[in-house]
Amino acid sequence: MKASLKGKYETDKSGAAANVAFFASDVKFRASLTDATFAAGPSLNGLVLAVEKPGSFIIDYNVPKQDLRFQFMNSVRVVGKPLNLNYIHMRGDNRTILDGTLVLDSANKVSANHVLGSRNGKFKYSYLHGGATTFEPSYDLAKNSWDFAVAQRVYDDVFRASYQTSSKLLGLEWSRSSKINGSFKVSASVNLAEERKMPTLTAESTWDFEM
Repeated sequence: MKASLKGKYETDKSGAAANVAFFASDVKFRASLTDATFAAGPSLNGLVLAVEKPGSFIIDYNVPKQDLRFQFMNSVRVVGKPLNLNYIHMRGDNRTILDGTLVLDSANKVSANHVLGSRNGKFKYSYLHGGATTFEPSYDLAKNSWDFAVAQRVYDDVFRASYQTSSKLLGLEWSRSSKINGSFKVSASVNLAEERKMPTLTAESTWDFEM
C-alpha cells in the first residue's frame, strides 16, 4: 500500500491533501482527501474515490458531489508512430474531452485536445533538445492566441517559464522530484497587463510513503 501527503501554500491561503492507494492484481484503488475533510470534524467533503487500471482507464467518484469522471486511454500506431488517445467525460458538467498525442520520435511530439460541442481546443508541439531542454509552443482555438513554455532540467531540478499571450500572464516554476526526499514545486506568476504587477506565489511539497 502506498500513501502520499501533500501540502500547499499560496499567497492568500494554504491547504493539505492526502492519497492512499493499493493494488489488487493490475488494478489500483485510491482514496484522496483534502483538509476540507477534517476542517469541521470528519466529513465526506473533499473525498474522492478512484479505481484505475494503468494505461487503460480511470474512474473517479467525488463523494460529496456524487459526481463521476471517466477516463479511457488507448494507444494505436499511425504510420508506424505511437498515438496516445484519451477520452474523458465529466458527468456533472456533461463535458467530454478528446485528447491525443502523436510521438514522432524521442525529441518531437504533437498533441491536441478538444471539448466536444464547443470551440475549446488546443494544439501543442513539444521539442526536446539535448535531452534536457524542452520547448512547447501551443495554440488555443477558443482564445485565438499562442502560449509559449520552455523548461530546463538540471539533474533532479526542472526550471520552467511560460507566457500566455491572451492574458499576458508570465509564469516561473522550479520543481524537484526525488524518491528519497519527496518532491516540491515553487511557482510564481504575474499578470503583465495589470498596473500593479504583484506576483502570485505558490509552494507545494509532496511526501510518499510505503505502508
